[in-house]
Amino acid sequence: MPEPHPAVSAFTSKNIVTRRGPAPKQDRSIRTKLLVLTAASELFAKRGFRHTSMQAVAERVRMTKGAVYFHYPTKEALAVAVVEEHYARWPRLLEEVTAEGFGPLDTVAHLLERAALAFRDDVIVQAGARLQIERPQIDAALPTPYVDWTELLASLLASAQKAGELRHGVSPQAAARSLVSAFFGCQHISDVLHGRTDVLERWAEVSDLLFHAIRGR
Repeated sequence: MPEPHPAVSAFTSKNIVTRRGPAPKQDRSIRTKLLVLTAASELFAKRGFRHTSMQAVAERVRMTKGAVYFHYPTKEALAVAVVEEHYARWPRLLEEVTAEGFGPLDTVAHLLERAALAFRDDVIVQAGARLQIERPQIDAALPTPYVDWTELLASLLASAQKAGELRHGVSPQAAARSLVSAFFGCQHISDVLHGRTDVLERWAEVSDLLFHAIRGR
């Protein structure tokens, strides 16, 4: 087994202050809560926070609105749960990539490639991204986006620099900021123009250029 990379713990947990429903104790309640969360994610991703109602979520899961409110007492609580689950995806993704034993620079490349796949296929990732953009509309203190990604990539790229994988003169911090800006800009443009159906191809184009620029010869 490869040794865990120190960057595995780079993503901090997101516990956002908001009203919450009771913690589910039975399997059925856990499944129901996840069903509501997924349905809300589909609506948030498509319509946004303002144009998604609790009634629409209830209709999507064929429940009463009261049953939805039992699990999520406000629309803000539902949005917060989606954002928290969005962020919970990234530590798991990082652990999966790290376990495969790549060097630090290839870890960055594979991590961003699989993040692009998540943005294409995972509705909770999609909804969380849209809700972050709509933060001013949501009465909850959502985390500041991009910070953890930038710190993580800077840590990995600093390790890449020590391993001689970065081109001479490349700043790990500057390269991390550039990669994060390029990645999230790429996925956003792909979303606006093509519903992220081409995000893997567009990110491959951008990443080829960026990694060619920073990789040691």
